[in-house]
Amino acid sequence: MDSAFLSSIPQAVAIWLIIVLLLAVAAAVVSIVSIPRMLTEPTPVATERQKYADEVAVAAGNAAATTKRRRAEWEAAQEAVDEAWTAYEKADRACLRIASAGAYPLMSRRRKPGENVDRQRYLHRAASELCRVQDLSIDQLNDVFAHRGWNPRLHPVHQEAVLAQAARAHRLAAWYDAVERERSAWRSIEAAAETLAGLRAEAMTAPLRVDAPERADQQWWAEQWTTAEFPAAA
Repeated sequence: MDSAFLSSIPQAVAIWLIIVLLLAVAAAVVSIVSIPRMLTEPTPVATERQKYADEVAVAAGNAAATTKRRRAEWEAAQEAVDEAWTAYEKADRACLRIASAGAYPLMSRRRKPGENVDRQRYLHRAASELCRVQDLSIDQLNDVFAHRGWNPRLHPVHQEAVLAQAARAHRLAAWYDAVERERSAWRSIEAAAETLAGLRAEAMTAPLRVDAPERADQQWWAEQWTTAEFPAAA
């Protein structure tokens, strides 16, 4: 009986060793499977950083579209400046030509009955035509019809000269306005380009911060405290 008991001890030991070995293998398998999951699963900090990087990328894309739109507006403003200057030169030549033609004196004679009415109608009709082609502003046309600063009894030759001078002044003011709009459009481009450059730089560095280990945050927090601020060990 003792011999049978002694002979069964090695078998029991072997079985226990096998069981222990199987448990060790199972634990190793579980650890191998869980480690990649722990490594690949994003931390809350990494998730927030990735969200921030995505938002910066979207903002950079919107800033690029804004810069492109502002450039198109500036180019249109440049064309408006050129057109306004061309219109002013045309009005200036017309004014000089009419002034040269009006250098000759008019024969003084008694006016016919109703001639003042005809002169007034001529002034209104000529001013309306100039306003239609944008050589006069709406405000100037209203002044003509209200006779504010306008003499409707002048001879049509004199009225034509006064109208030409008013048209030249209007075209010059329009050119100044176009120049100011072009300058404003250029300032808008500069501001948009500066914003775009900053967002693009931020978009390039944001992914690097996303990949940074979480211990960088822990180190930052640790650096905010000096050794004197830590409680003394008991």
